[in-house]
Amino acid sequence: LHIVINDKGEILSFCVTQANVDDREPLKNEGFLKDIFGKLFGDKGYISKELQKLLFVDGVELITSIRNNMKNSLMLMSDKILLRKRSVIETVNDELKNICQVEHSRHRSVINFMCNLIAGIIAYQFLPKKPSIKFDKLKTNQLALY
Repeated sequence: LHIVINDKGEILSFCVTQANVDDREPLKNEGFLKDIFGKLFGDKGYISKELQKLLFVDGVELITSIRNNMKNSLMLMSDKILLRKRSVIETVNDELKNICQVEHSRHRSVINFMCNLIAGIIAYQFLPKKPSIKFDKLKTNQLALY
């Protein structure tokens, strides 16, 4: 299950793939990121120069942490701080599995699996309190020195 969430913890898009499919494949699908624009934060499994260029053309900036064997790249401080908040995504996955009971169980048919998955995602959307990132951009006329 691949999900795209916003800063309020709301699920914007999701995609179901088999376990042996590369993590980057759903991002190449046009329907998965159809109405998504701005910054997209992901883990190290999404690192790809070609994918980054492909998404940038569509208005999505892919931001990932770097691997140990990679050169350091220049990154905005705000992006670096938001990249550390990636645990919100893991919290959403945890709530989907434990509270909304979206987990792998032996379904007898694909239809039962999809009904269970969609019902769990709908139940998550109705949760009153979702994990979120609380940040406010402070706009001042002050000169910033780094």
